[in-house]
Amino acid sequence: MRIVFMGTPDFAVATLEALCEAGFDVIAAVSQPDKPKGRHGILSPTPVKEKAMELGIPVFQPEKAKDSEFIEKLRELAPDLIVVTAYGQILKKELLSIPKYGCINVHASLLPRWRGAAPVQWSIIEGDKVTGVTTMLMDEGLDTGDMLLKKEVEIGPKETGGSLFEKLAKAGGELIVETVKRLEAGELKREKQNEELMTYASMLDKHMGKINWNREAAEIERLIRGLDPWPGTYSFYEKKMLKLWDADVIEDTEELSKESSVDTERAEAGSVVLASKKGLVIKTGKGFLKINDLQPEGKKRMKAEEFLRGSRISEGTVLG
Repeated sequence: MRIVFMGTPDFAVATLEALCEAGFDVIAAVSQPDKPKGRHGILSPTPVKEKAMELGIPVFQPEKAKDSEFIEKLRELAPDLIVVTAYGQILKKELLSIPKYGCINVHASLLPRWRGAAPVQWSIIEGDKVTGVTTMLMDEGLDTGDMLLKKEVEIGPKETGGSLFEKLAKAGGELIVETVKRLEAGELKREKQNEELMTYASMLDKHMGKINWNREAAEIERLIRGLDPWPGTYSFYEKKMLKLWDADVIEDTEELSKESSVDTERAEAGSVVLASKKGLVIKTGKGFLKINDLQPEGKKRMKAEEFLRGSRISEGTVLG
């Protein structure tokens, strides 16, 4: 079976590697154009392009996948199947109809939950216990095609966006191999998505990371994990940004009230209610959050204990 692979970021590399390791004939890889990076704006290849070149696979990088020149080139390649993982563009009907077996997408959620650009992060932010990957026969909609196979992945209590990406990338590679094998054997069954169960994972931006201390402690803790490593969460102390990288919800509020020098019940949301050897604790709209790892503006990531040794932050200070 002649396969064209379309993908761009690190997440997609595992799918490409798995196809090649399973012995499938990947005749070409398609990725987004190189982008300038760093202070000097040097053009850098996408992770998929780097891996494809390492594997000796020809690479195409059209500005738009709907460009007539690229469509014609795909027709000349005559693929039996196109596999897509996090390519970054919506594919039009003209392209989807080229391969004999259509286009199969590896999507990082258990569809129809979390269609869209950031399913990994939103599954953590919203408190899902389980997520996974789905292989789907693509249509012109955004993650709306018929489902083929699924593989579940548990979300750990300290799971971050970064760690879950790695798990799902590996699972996606395993699932595409099983999907293509079943396709060749004529064993795949299509399942329509239930639109009533659909949720949408919107794109992330830096503003999402600004912490609203009026929210529940558990919600803020999930936000911190979900937006790690990008874009990260933050608040402000003495008008400087303070990034927060790891936290725990405080369960024993009775002990906390004994240790704090402020009235924890009356303290406003965002108040530092503990700043001692026992840690840095912040009052939220509901509950308390113990900050474990943070990063003051212009400095490296550090443990809260290290921050407290070099900071004059006092109990009663309000962040934000």
